[in-house]
Amino acid sequence: MESPTDSPQSEESFMLEPNQRSHGVALPEQRDHAVNLLRQARLRIEELESQIHSPIALVGIGCRFPGQANSPAAFWRNLIEGQDAISQLPVDRTFVSRAATSVDSPGAHSVQWGGFLTAVDQFDAGFFAISGREAPYMDPQQRLLLETAWEAIEAAGVDPTSLSGSKTGVFVGISNNDYRWLQQTLGTPVNAYAGVGNALSMAANRLSYLLDLRGPSLAIDTACSSSLVAVHQACQSLRRGECDGALVGGVNLIFNPEITSAFMQAGMLAADGRCKSFDARADGYVRSEGAGMVYLMRLADAQCQGHPIIAVIRGSAVNQDGRSNGLTAPNGAAQQRVIRAALQDAGVEPTEIGYVEAHGTGTSLGDPIEVHALKSVLLEDRTADQPCWLGTVKSNIGHLEAAAGIAGFIKTALCLHHGQIPRQLHLQNINPHIKLSETPLRIPTSVQAWPLPDGPSYAGVSSFGFGGVNA
Repeated sequence: MESPTDSPQSEESFMLEPNQRSHGVALPEQRDHAVNLLRQARLRIEELESQIHSPIALVGIGCRFPGQANSPAAFWRNLIEGQDAISQLPVDRTFVSRAATSVDSPGAHSVQWGGFLTAVDQFDAGFFAISGREAPYMDPQQRLLLETAWEAIEAAGVDPTSLSGSKTGVFVGISNNDYRWLQQTLGTPVNAYAGVGNALSMAANRLSYLLDLRGPSLAIDTACSSSLVAVHQACQSLRRGECDGALVGGVNLIFNPEITSAFMQAGMLAADGRCKSFDARADGYVRSEGAGMVYLMRLADAQCQGHPIIAVIRGSAVNQDGRSNGLTAPNGAAQQRVIRAALQDAGVEPTEIGYVEAHGTGTSLGDPIEVHALKSVLLEDRTADQPCWLGTVKSNIGHLEAAAGIAGFIKTALCLHHGQIPRQLHLQNINPHIKLSETPLRIPTSVQAWPLPDGPSYAGVSSFGFGGVNA
């Protein structure tokens, strides 16, 4: 690497040959040449600074969420109708229930609840040119990503096969590897396909291989913030020119009851299987499944190519708690810092934010810490006639863990697109440690119209990993 002042171009720009020197003063043509080079350098710096903060367009969505939400339209319908997508364990998942009998806990029955997908064992392998021998060894999470990515590309009006050879990136949030546990439990023999079928890196790499995509291809695990960190990384890659388009998302499937049992014993899960975010009864979250993929492009490119623009990403940020109250304890100061950094990256004032899709897992400690962080940042200079709405999709579909961030991101994009904010479910009495009275921060108990002003409407999305990575 070289600094601009040490580059060969800079040295050549100001060097004079001996016969061109005149008492240390440059000749007119040399001076003009130097001025021209400086002007070009300044223009290049301005161009690079503009790229670093260039807006990113969301042009396509594909999803599978609890409640038979197998498209953005179905997902939005469930949200606006206030549907609770949590259900008891499906009949094809009864093996999970064996954990409940071995856990001595008042909330042991919560293993029976979750936000589940249906037909996760079904897959059109031939459509994706995958052999019948290999398909059974593929983690169904990989299959869901292939399906939802294809749908996101088509939703943008693009033929997925036309991306072959393009500088398109793939960024996937993924943490669980339950399918390998399931195969071992069922005694499935290991063959040549088992390794790549269960490697988390293949969740991104297989999609790049299938479509012959030449941009970055990353599987990202920061626990619950994985897929929103993936969005941040995709935006950075687009702005740096590493890719010209990005397929971004996350996935989560639940097959291993031992993980659910561990979370129950740690006191992380709600006894009634509901995320009662911001409520005085909040006692934990409910585990859920889902997959979401979005297709992102630089806004200027999307406009030039005539793609539908659902929403625009103005800025993002990621940080880490560092050493705080505990490895998995939420850190309010770090949350404030990441929110301020995202606003600064976006060039947006706190008072311009009209809605926040919170992490909101529904814990008696985590919710007040998060709301306090939001109040500390967003209420600065905000007047009573500038309300900011607060919600979380977890009250509808549960906590999708590695895919939670992309679920909240898609919900927020749909809120902006439709000009409405769904009501918050399971809210009876506000947690007494969340002080909202006499503030413009509000939680919707009914569907709220979000009229578009003369300028753009702005929203924020938060996602926090239990290891301290905040997005």
